[in-house]
Amino acid sequence: MKKTLSLILLTCLFFSCQQEGRVYVQHQDLSPNVEWLRKDVREFKVPIENKDIDYNLSLSFRYATGYQYQIARLKVTEISPSGKETSKNHELKIRKDNGDYIGDPGYDIWDSEHMIEADKKYEETGTYTYLIEHIMPNDPLHFAMAVGVILDKSNRDE
Repeated sequence: MKKTLSLILLTCLFFSCQQEGRVYVQHQDLSPNVEWLRKDVREFKVPIENKDIDYNLSLSFRYATGYQYQIARLKVTEISPSGKETSKNHELKIRKDNGDYIGDPGYDIWDSEHMIEADKKYEETGTYTYLIEHIMPNDPLHFAMAVGVILDKSNRDE
């Protein structure tokens, strides 16, 4: 019971903290079986109201101790409000070379943020759609718990 309450508290803290300059943050839980199926593509709707400033685009990844890889390979597809689609593959570093996990620990759960695009310029205002899927060799991806999109104003614009 104590472990469950701690997990709920950590989840609330992780999802409720909003840093200054943060424009968008959303996380989505994956399977309750602590795994991510390749067919389980996650969708995020990110509103862009100002195309004249630069942004930092990051991904969040929550995983449990036992995650067996040093990285998480993800495919991120961006669809602009006018329908232009671009896809990029990203490798999120999960473990250091010595095997230690990277991120903020909470018992056996780790939260990590990974900037994938610094000083990003959007070409148009409106809602951008981001589709995120894992492209790891094994399916399902065990010990994966949540994935998210974070958009911050770039420090360059301050």
